[in-house]
Amino acid sequence: MVATVPAMRVLVLRHHEEDSSGLVGDAFTALGAAVVTHLYPDEGLLPDLDGYDHLVVLGSSASVYETKDWITAEVDWLRRAPLPVLGICFGAQLLSASFGGSVERAPVYEIGWVRVEPAPHVSVSPDDPEIDPGPWFQFHGDRCILPASAHLLASNDVGVQAFTIGKHLGVQFHPELDTDQLERWLESGGREVAIHAGRDPDTLLEETAREEPAARKRAQQLVNAYVAHASA
Repeated sequence: MVATVPAMRVLVLRHHEEDSSGLVGDAFTALGAAVVTHLYPDEGLLPDLDGYDHLVVLGSSASVYETKDWITAEVDWLRRAPLPVLGICFGAQLLSASFGGSVERAPVYEIGWVRVEPAPHVSVSPDDPEIDPGPWFQFHGDRCILPASAHLLASNDVGVQAFTIGKHLGVQFHPELDTDQLERWLESGGREVAIHAGRDPDTLLEETAREEPAARKRAQQLVNAYVAHASA
């Protein structure tokens, strides 16, 4: 009997034990992909990317501009990555920094389900993925200052929300988030962060439970669009 070879192999880089690929991982699995995760830096050095087709880099409570060796190493690693990258939140900020942009504190800590404004079609490459206005879940206090090589795909009053750099796609929001993951975030220190930002954690959970079915569809559409862009 011949083993079936997955159409794609996807590496998901996590930065916290409570993180998972969530709805994004489900979307890749629906495309026939094999999804592998690595917890960095807790599980050791950044992994070899040989044999993978796509890299997904998830969020972090850290900031890209912090002078930590593991962050500096990850910026350099992403710059040299030989495959397309889907960067989410901190992952998107790493992409910006890796290719000559920067990251700064945002004017507000953005938490909750937020709509974004897609860039006008005249300013977007025909090969760039379309970004649904959402709402998408946000949980961040930093924002990207894009390099000249980036194409802005969506933004809002807080800042950049989606962009491409070559075959890479960065999104400031969290398309992977489902209710279970938000519960883990809140239990791991996020509850205090939400309250400090003026949001009620229990209300966030209720909103997420209601939004999850539509969010799952949006995550699938986003992954499909990213894969098509990366293959163009």
